[in-house]
This record gives sequence, structure tokens and C-alpha cells, in this order.
Amino acid sequence: MSLGPRLEFRQTQSLVMTPQLMQAIKLLQLSNLDLVAYVEAELERNPLLERQVEPEAASAAEGEGGRDEVVLRSEDHQLDPRAHSNETREEGQTTDWLEESLGSSRSAIEDRLDTGLENVFPDDAGRETVHPATGDSGSYSDWSGVGGGGREDDDYNLEAFVSAETTLADHLEGQLTLATNDPVALLIGHHLIDLIDEAGYLTTDLPSVAERLGAPLSAVQKVLEVIQTFDPPGIGARSLAECLAIQLKERNRFDPAMAALLGHLELLARREFGALKRVCGVDDEDLAEMVGEIRRLNPKPGLAFGSGVIQPIVPDVFVRGTPENWLVELNSDTLPRVLVNQAYYSRVQKTARGEKEKAFLTDCMQTATWLTRSLDQRARTILKVATEIVRQQEAFLSLGVQHLRPLNLRMVADAIGMHESTVSRVTSNKYMATPRGIFEMKYFFSSSISSSDGGEAHSAESVRFRIKQMIDAETPDDVLSDDTLVQKLRESGIDIARRTVAKYREAMRIPSSVQRRREKQAAASAG
Repeated sequence: MSLGPRLEFRQTQSLVMTPQLMQAIKLLQLSNLDLVAYVEAELERNPLLERQVEPEAASAAEGEGGRDEVVLRSEDHQLDPRAHSNETREEGQTTDWLEESLGSSRSAIEDRLDTGLENVFPDDAGRETVHPATGDSGSYSDWSGVGGGGREDDDYNLEAFVSAETTLADHLEGQLTLATNDPVALLIGHHLIDLIDEAGYLTTDLPSVAERLGAPLSAVQKVLEVIQTFDPPGIGARSLAECLAIQLKERNRFDPAMAALLGHLELLARREFGALKRVCGVDDEDLAEMVGEIRRLNPKPGLAFGSGVIQPIVPDVFVRGTPENWLVELNSDTLPRVLVNQAYYSRVQKTARGEKEKAFLTDCMQTATWLTRSLDQRARTILKVATEIVRQQEAFLSLGVQHLRPLNLRMVADAIGMHESTVSRVTSNKYMATPRGIFEMKYFFSSSISSSDGGEAHSAESVRFRIKQMIDAETPDDVLSDDTLVQKLRESGIDIARRTVAKYREAMRIPSSVQRRREKQAAASAG
């Protein structure tokens, strides 16, 4: 066998990820908010793209344009007789511009107003434009057109200031300004307030703050103590125990027994009341009173003030109808409408001079065309996947979550003739509004749990719902352990292991049977 260079021709097939294909795949997994932002960026970048205006919006815009035209014409005819004093009129003319406008004679208007039309205040004549060249340059000022409100912007809205939400930082800084006028203390205080999170806790240790500011640790500690006296009580704490202690001191309820209780909050979380009685040195009645006092405190005092704006969930798909006929439709409000301006492209292409300009126009045309096609394909794909999900989960829509069927990506992909990765991208960050609420599309995909009697498998979500139902129906004297839950589920035809029940219970943040028994007994004794 000889070794040497040689030429060969081979014919192969491969999938090439073109930029247009990558764009289409990217659009599939974007949420409606991200999609709007992406389209807005493309509208800014591509001159051949334009928004599609709905017929109603177009007619409304034309109506507004007509009103603007009327306003412009009315400004040309000022309601000030002095403005027309230099105009020549024919003798014996019975009507002038004012009579034509108001549809009445001048004398009748003056009799009705009981005054002459020349008797006006200078401000009543409307806004006059005085130019320095024709008016008195010494008395001209840019503030001459400003009214009593201090500005001539018609969009000035005082309600925007009234309805502005007060943040936690603004609330604390206002109290800091009243608490001290020392410049050093104000500097340290403003820095500490910036380090307080939205829950009201100080997120950094004091030595690092003192080192960063170059201030003594005692000065930083002193300013923090001042901040901890601000409203709401418990603000500026560095731990949960300190936050509760500040609030108890505010209520004059902090004593050695309560301090011992705050020092062993982990015992309270585990409901180990016997150990708490020994640590605090109190009896059952005193401990119940102390625990009740702790429960009335606010562990996150900063949440009472506004934080970031919470964006509501906007569904991408609506499901309406009856169990016999479900109707699936896209939410048109979440679909950006863009068009390719072919006329503008043809007009600009004729004036293109160099190769760079022609290449730029060609690229813009290709990108705009692919974007419109990708948006249309995205909408069709979402509708197709949503329709198949509704078909698979008809029992859930009709009867409830306990009838949610096991479903995976392959089942939907095989039914609609698409790849699993496409279905996964389509269902990411998409929401469906059903008669039972708004759900993420991923919610309808659930693993299967086999039936103990050989019947139809159960979905994991429906099993979690049954576990929660049984735990909610517990009594203080009959708390179900994980083994008991397994036995009851198997009696109802669900073959499940104990570790799976424990995993589902912990995922729903449900404590163990021992902790639930302590909680229920404590609640019963307190009641």
C-alpha cells in the first residue's frame, strides 16, 4: 500500500446552520417580551422594515391628524380684535371674521357679555409670538410664554408625582436627613442604606464597610444603630434574630427568655418545644405566648415598600370553548406585525451608487424577508404545538389537575411531525390561558408513574396533587407518614416508592410528619 497525496471527489449531505436558520431557531424560544424587544431592535436597524398599522389605528390616526389640522387653522385666527385692527374692511360690511366664526353679530355678543370685546386682559388674547427683531428687545424673554404653572408643556402631569411609589431607600434617606446633620454620619448612612436589600437586611459586614469608607468601625456601628431605629421596625438587621429582636425592643417585649428563644430559632423551626422550654426556662403557657409574639412580627420589613415593577404574565395562547369543542387561538397582542416596504426598496435601489450601498440594501432586504417569514412560522408552530397539547390534555381541561395525563416531548413531536428540540423551544417561556388558569406550556409535560393494577399510568403532577390533598385533610391526631401515604396511594392504584413521595413532599415545601404533628398540636393548643 503506497502512501502519497491524491485528489478525490466526494458527495455528502450536511445541515448548514445559516444565519437565517439560526435566527428562526432563536425566535422560537423567545418569550413575547423578548420577541418585542428583538423586533424593535430590527426596526431601528433595518430601514426596509416597518410596523403594520391596523385599519382601526390607521383611521384613528387620520382622525387625529384632521383634528390637528383644525387646531392649526384656529391658531391662525386669533380671537383678539387688536390683531386685526390693521386690516381694511369695506364700509357697510355687516359681518366680520368674529361674526363668521361665532355665528352672531358683534353687538349681540357684547350685549350678552355686558362688556366690549376690546375689554380684555393681555393674557386673554392667546399666546403671541414676539420676535426680537419686531418687538422690544429689552423686554423680550424666553419666559414670556410661560404661564402660571412655570412651564408651557401641555404634557405636564402632576398625577405622575402623586402616584409615584416610595421606595425603601427613599423612605430611609428621608428619616436619615431628619436624624442627623453631621456630614460624616450622612455619608456613612447613605452608603449603609444602599447596602440594604429589598427585604430590609444589611447585606455586608461592618468591617468591610468601614474599610471601604476609611471610617472608624465604631462610627459605622453608631450610624447603623441609628438606622435600626427607623421605620419600619427591624430595618437594617444583619440576621433574622437581630431583625426580630429590634421589633421586640420596639414593643418593649425583649427579655432574657425571649433572647434565649431568638438564640435558638432552629429549635423553633423544628417545633422542638420541649428543648425550647428547657433553654428559655419557661412553662408551656409562657412558651406558647412567646411563640405567638414571634409569629406576629415581620421577618421581612422592607417588603412593605415598592421594589421593582412586576411584569404580569401575558399568555401566548388562549383556550376557550367546551369539553366537546375546544378552541385554540393565538394572542394577537403578543405577535409583532412588521412588513417589508417593497416600494421604498425599489425607489432606493435605483439611487444606489456604490457596491457597498447595493450590498447593504440587499442584506437589509434578505433580513427583512427572513424576519417576516420567521415570525409567521413561529406563530404557526406555536399554534400547532398548543393544539396538540390541548388534544392530549382534554381530561385536565374538563375535570381538573388530578386527570392530567403523562406527556413528553416525543409524543407531541411525533404527533405533529416535528423534532423534539423544536417542541422544547416552542414551549419554553410560553404561557397558555385555559378555563382553569394560566399555565406555562412546560407544565403540561409530566413524567409517568405506573399503575399498581395495570391500568393507565398517572402523571407526576396529578400524584403531587393527591399527596397535597391528603396532607391538607390531616388532623392533629392523625398525621400521615410517608409510608402511610405510599399505602394510600397504592390502594388508589398508584404504584410509587417511599423516596418518591418524600421527594414530591419536599418539592412542595411540606415538612415531615413529625414537624406537621408538632405544628398542628401547637395550633390546636393555641386555639
